[in-house]
Amino acid sequence: MSTVEEIETAIEKLPREEFFLLTGWLSEKFAQTWDAQIEDDVSAGRLDELARAALEEHRAGS
Repeated sequence: MSTVEEIETAIEKLPREEFFLLTGWLSEKFAQTWDAQIEDDVSAGRLDELARAALEEHRAGS
């Protein structure tokens, strides 16, 4: 299996139980990947401007 289309076709053929196991795994994998991306962005300073703007807006509203 090398294409998304082939993977989609294989997923469509899964028994319900295996489909639910797969969706649980995908959900966890997505969360881990998202967390790693956020950590990378924070470490690289890509979120600094957003954080500064949010703090500024919060202080202005206080």
